[in-house]
Amino acid sequence: MQRASWKLRTAAVLSAALLELPFPLAGPMPPWRSIFAWFGLVPLLWAILTPLNTTSPRALRRAFLLSYLTGFLWYCGNCYWIRDTMQHYGDMPPLAPTLLLIAFSLVLGLYFGLFGLFVALVHRASGSVRKALLAAPILWVAFEFLAAHLTSVPWDQLGYSQVDNGLLTHLAPWTGVYGISFVLVCVNGMFVAPALLHSRHPRVWLFGIAGLGLAATGILRAPFIPPMPEPTATAVLIQPNLDVGGDNFWTQPEVWKAHIDEFTRLAGEVCGPYIAGIPQTGAPEPQPLCAVKPKPDLVAWPESPAPFFESEPRFQQAIVSIAHSVDAPLMVGSIGMNVAPDQRSWLSYNSALVIGADGQRVGRYDKIHLVPFGEYVPFKNLLFFARKLTGRVSEFQRGTMRKVFRLGGHRYGIFICYEAVFASEVRQFPRLGAEVLVNLSDDGWYGDTSAPWQHLNIARMRAIENRRWLLRDTNNGVTAVIDPYGRVRQSIPRHQVGVLDAKFAFRDDITFYTAHGDVFAWLCAILSIGLAIWTLKANLKLSIQDKVRS
Repeated sequence: MQRASWKLRTAAVLSAALLELPFPLAGPMPPWRSIFAWFGLVPLLWAILTPLNTTSPRALRRAFLLSYLTGFLWYCGNCYWIRDTMQHYGDMPPLAPTLLLIAFSLVLGLYFGLFGLFVALVHRASGSVRKALLAAPILWVAFEFLAAHLTSVPWDQLGYSQVDNGLLTHLAPWTGVYGISFVLVCVNGMFVAPALLHSRHPRVWLFGIAGLGLAATGILRAPFIPPMPEPTATAVLIQPNLDVGGDNFWTQPEVWKAHIDEFTRLAGEVCGPYIAGIPQTGAPEPQPLCAVKPKPDLVAWPESPAPFFESEPRFQQAIVSIAHSVDAPLMVGSIGMNVAPDQRSWLSYNSALVIGADGQRVGRYDKIHLVPFGEYVPFKNLLFFARKLTGRVSEFQRGTMRKVFRLGGHRYGIFICYEAVFASEVRQFPRLGAEVLVNLSDDGWYGDTSAPWQHLNIARMRAIENRRWLLRDTNNGVTAVIDPYGRVRQSIPRHQVGVLDAKFAFRDDITFYTAHGDVFAWLCAILSIGLAIWTLKANLKLSIQDKVRS
C-alpha cells in the first residue's frame, strides 16, 4: 500500500513538471515545447483512475490530494515571479514573499484538486473509466472558467500553450481559449485510456493513435498556415524603459523638460529598426526602407511610472505640444484624476488619456480590472495589515466604463496591463466597434522572469479570439505588433529605450466569440453542475448501500 501511494504521488509530481514545460519559464518559449501540454496530464489522470487508487476506500480523498499536489506545484513553478516581484517592490519582510507565493499556490491549487475529485466521483458513480475520461475535459474547462471569475486569476490556462499552433488556434474565435484547453485534455485522456482500460482490443488502442495524431499538430505547427494580412496603417509605440523602482517624480524643471524632450523626440521617430518576430528568438532584423517616412496614425506612450497626472498644467501643456509637433493623435498612459464626491479630495485612476492630432482631449479610459495588492488593497478594513503589499504603487479607483475612441475615422479599443488576461472583458472592445486593440502595459515589475513572456502570449490569444491587430506598447518590453492570427509581426528588444514603427491594419468583422462570449465555457460549466449533482447523488446512494452491507 505504501509503495502504491509513492507511485501515485510521483505521478502527480511528474504531471506538475510536465505542465510547466509548455509555458515560458524565463524567456520566450520555443514553440516545440507546446507538445508537453498534449500529455502533461496523463500521469495525473492515471493516478486518479488507476486501480491502485480506485480500489482504495479513500480513493476520493486521495484523488483530491493528488490533484491538489499537482496544482500547488504547478502554480509555484508557473507563477514564481510573484515572489520576485514582491521581494523587490513589496516592502515586505524577507520571508513574506515566499510565504505569499505558497499561500497563492495553495488557494489556486484547489481548482486542480476539485478537478481530480470530480473525475474520481464520476468514476465511482458510473464504474466506468471511459465515462470519467469523457467527463475530464468538461470538468477542466469548468474549473478554468471558475478560476477566471471567482478568484480572477485566469493566468496561463492550458490553451495558451498552443498560441503558436496555427491549426488549433482556429478554435479560439469560436470558443475562446477554453476550446483549446478542452481539446488538450481530451487528447490527454486518449493517451491514458489504453493503460487504464487494460484491453488488447484494437478499438482501445485507437484512442492512443488518435491522440498521437492530434498531438502531432503541436510538433508540426504548420498543417494550417493562417493568411498573412497586409498592414495599412502606422503607429509609433514608445518604450521609455523607466526604472519602476527609481525616482520618477521629475520635480526639478530641468529633469521634467529633459524627459518631455525625449518623449517628443521618440514620438517623431518613424521607420526605425525592428525585430520581425519575438525578441530573443533569433528572429530576423530587416532593414526598413525609409525613403519616405509615413505620418503616423497614432503615437502611444505605455503604462509607466512617469509622473503624468492629468490634472497637472505642465502635463497638459506638454501633451498638446507633442500632439502638434508630430501631427498625430496620442494615447498616453497616465494617472487620471477626478474630484471625489465630497469635493475635498481627488480620486486617482490608472488611465489612458487620448488626445487628438489637434491637441484636443478626445477622452480617457480608466482601467477597470485592477490588480489586487498591486493597485488596490481588497477588503481594506479587514486586511489593514496588507497595505505594505502595494509597495510603490498607488491605490487606484476602479474604472466603470469600456470605451472605444474614434481617431482619424477609425475606432480604437484600449485595455491596460493585467486586463489582457480577461478574455470576456477584452472582447467587449471589438463588440463596441473597435477596429484595432491597444494594450498599454508595464511589465517592468517582473524583471527577467517568465511573467513578461507569459503576458505576451496571453495578449496574443486576445488578438486571435477577436481577429484584431493588437498594438502592445510596454514600458520596457515586450513592445510588439500582433496580427489577427496571434503572430508577433514586429517587436523591439527589451530593457532599452526605443520606438517601434508599428505596421497594422483595421478590421470590423465580428467573430462568434466577440459577439457571444464564453458560450462554450458556460456549456461546460452547466454540464459540470449536472455531473456534480448526478455523481453526488449516486455516491451518496453507494455510501448508504455500503453502510447497510457492513
